[in-house]
Amino acid sequence: MKAMVYTQYGPPDVLQFAEVEKPTPKDDEVLIKIHAASVNPLDWRLLRGKPFLLRLGALRTPKHEILGVDIAGRVEAVGSNVKQFQPGDEVFGGGKNLGGFAEYVCSVEDNLALKPANLSFEDTASVPVAAISALQGLRDKGRIQPGDKVLVDGASGGVGTFAVQIAKSFGAEVTAVCSTRNVAIARSIGADHVIDYRALPEWGDHVRALNGGRGVDRVVEVGGPDTLVQSIKAVAYGGQVSMVGVLGGAVGGLDFMTMFMSQATFRPIAIGSRRDLEDVGRVMKQHGVRPVIDKVFSFDDAAAAWRHFADRQLFGKVVIRH
Repeated sequence: MKAMVYTQYGPPDVLQFAEVEKPTPKDDEVLIKIHAASVNPLDWRLLRGKPFLLRLGALRTPKHEILGVDIAGRVEAVGSNVKQFQPGDEVFGGGKNLGGFAEYVCSVEDNLALKPANLSFEDTASVPVAAISALQGLRDKGRIQPGDKVLVDGASGGVGTFAVQIAKSFGAEVTAVCSTRNVAIARSIGADHVIDYRALPEWGDHVRALNGGRGVDRVVEVGGPDTLVQSIKAVAYGGQVSMVGVLGGAVGGLDFMTMFMSQATFRPIAIGSRRDLEDVGRVMKQHGVRPVIDKVFSFDDAAAAWRHFADRQLFGKVVIRH
């Protein structure tokens, strides 16, 4: 089968097409014909040899590794122990070992759910990691109530666009932080207040002022240590900061006393299970939340998709259609 592989860490230029063996499902696995996959920041970090789980120690040399943690496709075959799916089912899923930038992939069934009937394969491939992270980041400490104040840092990415829409669908007042070129688009998907971080890099105190001087109840934080400093300034006393990503880099300085005095809950967010996939599908259907897709590329043009993602001049997800 055809796959996009890499044999060394580096920029998108290290990716290349190759013929690799078509996988065969194990007893607890599902074989999926891929119809669409989206580029995820986790893929980007893995490609550059910078995984989130830094405690794993030294990285091994990649040997025809295949990226693609967000996928949507059709079940072609199932292992003898698989109970939830059968050939012909349309499914979607997310997980660090999937490898969706190929014609076929095998996955354990707990990483998959039935594709929402109202979404295309391209839409659905945009959902798994980003939408689950957004929903989990918003839900801890109870369901969002109408009038709750929510801050979404990095509102132009996959997690951010979902977080803005989901928070608004629950009746929250949303403040979004994004780059200059995306201010108008952030408003168009529901943000009540939009802050251009380029024009106002020290935006934490401004967010607090916008929200009556007390700050926001919940923060969905995707930037990492540098923007976390501003998120701590913005959160209300005893609020919640959900740490979803490190788009701004994993190294930075934190003011411990500011963090301590906030009395906020700081919660790392991880990729979910089939129940999370089903849950986020229901929320999207009930509240009319739609994935925001910046651009769709063909599989043969996947290298261009990666270059577009690396340029970071985007709003929403980059999707590769097979």
